[in-house]
Amino acid sequence: MDSSLDSSDSIRTSGLARTFTTPRGPVEAVRGIDLTVRRGEILGFLGPNGAGKTTTLRMLTTLLAPTGGTATVAGHDLARDPRDVRRRTGYVAQSGGVDPAVSVREELVTQGRLYGLRKAEAAARADELAHELGLTGLLDRPCAALSGGQRRRLDIAMALTHRPEVLFLDEPTTGLDPGSRADLWDLVRRIRAEWGTTVFLTTHYLDEADALADRLVVVDRGTVVAEGTPAELKTRYAGSAGATLQDAFLAITGRGPVERDAAPVAV
Repeated sequence: MDSSLDSSDSIRTSGLARTFTTPRGPVEAVRGIDLTVRRGEILGFLGPNGAGKTTTLRMLTTLLAPTGGTATVAGHDLARDPRDVRRRTGYVAQSGGVDPAVSVREELVTQGRLYGLRKAEAAARADELAHELGLTGLLDRPCAALSGGQRRRLDIAMALTHRPEVLFLDEPTTGLDPGSRADLWDLVRRIRAEWGTTVFLTTHYLDEADALADRLVVVDRGTVVAEGTPAELKTRYAGSAGATLQDAFLAITGRGPVERDAAPVAV
């Protein structure tokens, strides 16, 4: 696969790989990932535990150096231009990154300052993001007092401070109640619709992938094993577009359920 981007691509990888050295010998966590993500697309990146999802995401966000292959993200080569990749991408880790001791406003302003905004610009950007993400009434509240859903909205606001072209979300709704999950789904859709942001989403919730993603890539044992729209994967592997994505996933990987929710979320 040619690793150069055309005007319709946000991410393209060819043979992307990562091998870890351990006392017991080398471990191939990612064994050659080939994928393309189009501009403005919401891509769901799925796989069982240990399939290589987080390692791939950490490579694409420059947090982990590949040991093989190539990748371009937001128009820049991952190996040659990691600083430009970081300038054009936002990353929301599964564990989040807010300081519980400071206010929402202080977190947002500090993030803006870290991206080079002047103090007045950072304050204005904090107000803008708070308005867009439903945090206006929480700006002076300490982060420790936020609910789980509010904290995730703040995590996403911080990742959007510099108006990234690509937003990476690592299991953004894990641990949230169904109402908060539905709110986050609406927010992700709005970010793509209003800002044209490309969203790269890892999740263990197959109903979430089905509801949000334009297209899915399934990885197992460090390599891509299936890709297509949710309807295509359900038809191809479960026999019907009306089947569940859970059934298709089981047929693709030969493994049990990724995650089942105790309470379903309306889509």
